[in-house]
Amino acid sequence: MVRGLRTFREFLESGEGISTNILADRLRKLQANGLLTVEPEAADRRKVNYRLTEKGIDLAPVLLELLIWGARHEETSAPPVLIEEMAANREAVLAEARRRWQERDQTPLLPPFQEPRARHGRLHARSHNDLIRARA
Repeated sequence: MVRGLRTFREFLESGEGISTNILADRLRKLQANGLLTVEPEAADRRKVNYRLTEKGIDLAPVLLELLIWGARHEETSAPPVLIEEMAANREAVLAEARRRWQERDQTPLLPPFQEPRARHGRLHARSHNDLIRARA
């Protein structure tokens, strides 16, 4: 929803450290419960992309709250400034996530995080611009 991941490989290489069998099982369960759909890749029909369903995107408010809570209370690589900006602009962030989903805009809402979180992290320019645009 916020990182723009859509393929099995992207999920696998996302830094979560999940094994292939666990990831495959979770993706199957999300699909079976109507949260994800599988679509063939346009360039190579042998590959698939995972996409949130309407039911899946409707979880955006809950997921945003979990993201904010987790980044405030656990060690993450998310810059604290970005998390606080998202918390202060929840409705704009949710509207932008839904817009991107509706328009099939695969641009990640959040940039990849490279380093472990520092207590006084800096907001990446790209994500800052995305949030400013989302507020408009």
